[in-house]
Amino acid sequence: MSTLIGKTGIVVRNIPRADSALIDELDRFGVATVHEAQGRKGLLDSAIRPIQQNQSISGTAVTVLVAPGDNWMFHVAVEQCQPDDILVVATSSPCTDGYFGDLLATSLMARGVRALIIDAGVRDTRTLRDMGFKVWSRAVHAQGTVKETLGSVNVPIICAGQLVEPGDVVVADDDGVVIVRREELPDVFETSRKRAQIEEQKRVRLAAGELGLDIYAMRQKLVERGLTYYDNLTDVQG
Repeated sequence: MSTLIGKTGIVVRNIPRADSALIDELDRFGVATVHEAQGRKGLLDSAIRPIQQNQSISGTAVTVLVAPGDNWMFHVAVEQCQPDDILVVATSSPCTDGYFGDLLATSLMARGVRALIIDAGVRDTRTLRDMGFKVWSRAVHAQGTVKETLGSVNVPIICAGQLVEPGDVVVADDDGVVIVRREELPDVFETSRKRAQIEEQKRVRLAAGELGLDIYAMRQKLVERGLTYYDNLTDVQG
């Protein structure tokens, strides 16, 4: 599949999809927990930000490669989308034009698509928020696009620094976007579940007044690194 990265003029109609129940469950853990649980990998560049707040999603990646300033392949991709998919879009070279707005969102919503992740620009953001269509993008830019150059749909892409294969799992929230390999989803789900339980236990202990220094057994390591406590500033100066 990696040999298809950057190839244009391709549309793959059928892609593998992970268990939908597990995908939905992964959403409740959040990007930070999932990222840590799978070994701190899969996180998109921090420049990919949500246009809305207090929203989270998970879903299956339908990948799209587009040319700079050209959104033709969005219209091709819509036909390949299924309910609960997430459109993940990369450009063949850097571009922050407004590839996507309310009309394309209307078309995607009619197919049951949950969100858009795009390493480029979008526009009509107020309308998109009013519509309830979730977007994470590199830029917000009113500059329009044309429809002249072929890209590809459902091939591997590099989006915001990460390889995304069609059928991979996307998790996104206020903290950013993380990609989970489709075949790794069961393990990542279980690891995320355990991590969330441990974090909740620590939260209870912290709320009761216990110190992170003790919960995380930091004191000895701090001493070994040379941290010294003084009762008064004059003792340090002396």
